[in-house]
Amino acid sequence: MEAFEDDNPFENDVDRLSSEASSTSRVNISAPSSPPPSAAHLASPTISHQSRPFPSPGTSRHPQPMYKNDFCCNRDKWLHSGDDVEILITDAQKTTVHSTTPYIVYVIQAGTAEARHRYSEFESLQSSLTKLYPTLIIPPIPSKQSISDYATNPSKAKEDVAMIARRKRMLQTFLNRIARHPILSNEHVFHRFLDGEVSWTEVLHSQPLSLLPKNILKAPSHNPTDQSVLPAYEALPNPSATYPLRHPEQRFIDSEVFTTKFANHLNGPMEKVSRRMLKRWSESAHDHSELGAALNGFSLNESGALASAIEKTGQAVDATYMSTTRLLQELEQNWAEPLHEYTQFASIIKKLLVYRHQKHVQYEMTKDTLENKRELLEEYEKSEREAKRLEEALARGRVDFSPRPEGQEENEGPDEPASAYLPPHPEPNPYRRRAPGMGFLNALSYTLHGMMDVDPETARRNGISKTRETISQLEDALHLAAQDLKYSGSTIQADLDRFQRQKVADLREMTISMARSHRDWCKKVACRDCVLLRAYLACGQNLETWQAAKREIEKIPDHPNSMPATQSGKGAAGSSNTRRDSSATVNGR
Repeated sequence: MEAFEDDNPFENDVDRLSSEASSTSRVNISAPSSPPPSAAHLASPTISHQSRPFPSPGTSRHPQPMYKNDFCCNRDKWLHSGDDVEILITDAQKTTVHSTTPYIVYVIQAGTAEARHRYSEFESLQSSLTKLYPTLIIPPIPSKQSISDYATNPSKAKEDVAMIARRKRMLQTFLNRIARHPILSNEHVFHRFLDGEVSWTEVLHSQPLSLLPKNILKAPSHNPTDQSVLPAYEALPNPSATYPLRHPEQRFIDSEVFTTKFANHLNGPMEKVSRRMLKRWSESAHDHSELGAALNGFSLNESGALASAIEKTGQAVDATYMSTTRLLQELEQNWAEPLHEYTQFASIIKKLLVYRHQKHVQYEMTKDTLENKRELLEEYEKSEREAKRLEEALARGRVDFSPRPEGQEENEGPDEPASAYLPPHPEPNPYRRRAPGMGFLNALSYTLHGMMDVDPETARRNGISKTRETISQLEDALHLAAQDLKYSGSTIQADLDRFQRQKVADLREMTISMARSHRDWCKKVACRDCVLLRAYLACGQNLETWQAAKREIEKIPDHPNSMPATQSGKGAAGSSNTRRDSSATVNGR
């Protein structure tokens, strides 16, 4: 089992915390979570956030040397070239290739290679990687459309522009997370997915995916496609996910509790409030769009300075609509979508911990079964020893009391062997007549009794041989289960540590993006010293457009009820250019 320490894929990661010292509260948040960015990213921290798609490249990243020299293909060489590579989904196209109904394919650009895959193929890639690496956190893909969407309008649900755009972004994030993973980026199945010259159907029906077992629990954790040990794994039980452990590990209990709290926070208040916030921003943008159109139309009915002022006000409202729409898009891309992705991550981590729990249960159940079989073997052997002693005692009794032939001396020498006659074991009498009044069940029992071996000695010896064979299989299975438990525990803990660093970097980037989006929106939207447009003061509007609208409003002649300068009695302070509050006229002051 000690050899499996060398198989830990994260052992060479210098930033990885030890399993014993790691916890959710002692993670080095400044450690890198994925390959380093290019020098341009490090030299320009003020780069526009629109060009920084998730996953976050991290903030405290340092260039790392490339340790890999043996590449399986060109995609592998490109991914590990040492540059800040990025996989792009450049387009989503509607096609009917190899299908009678139209579907959407996503165009993937990975260096010089271009591949086209539909959503179901992304789904099969994610499922295949989950089976190939049951101890790693496989990134999620965007959720499917709801059943209600397909029920109301199937064709529209498949061709929804917003849904396709959202899938493009999240599928691109999915591919880049795999490309930046220290283990998954080396998988040749992923390389072939990025290669447009390879049929994905061919990949699914070739090795190693064709060697995957139906039940992943009855396969080695470090290599589920290893066919040489599958017969030994057949002796392992298949426990349920709710089976209790007698000796659970505290660190994984803490991980389960923390993951549950994390999922409840995301699925509960955060995601609900985020959806409600985006909905209200969308409604506000829609209202501004309608208001701007109404003002622009109303300006056509007026003339002179009033028409120009109303038109400028409508243009300012239109600018507010555009700024709000841009803010809404940025919040959806840089906040809502990553937040939903992390709710999916929480579910994936739960399944990962369930797998490790089942492996632990598998080990304990195998150990219990082995102990029971050893106790049964001891009982069999004890019965065998007692039967041999009894048989030897009976044999000595037959020798002592057997009649001697005539002419044989009683004082027979000790070297002459005594002929001991052992009668054969009585066999069941097949001609036993059925007792009168025997019912159907008794007759069936009598028939089965005649068919079965009723020789206790033969049954006992067969039981001993079978039990010894079972014990040998269970010992091999227990050794494999112990190796799997040790490997899965260390690897899952290492990947949880890596995920924690990734989560901290991503959440930091999400909050900064949200603050930056609001800051930019507030810069574009500000309205001050505009009495007639005071309603926009709280939220502010596009500064330049609203200032232009204010200048046009200033050109409107004074109200007919404004007080003349000669009657004000205040000299220059009461000039005719002084504007009165419109509420004064309404209130009759």
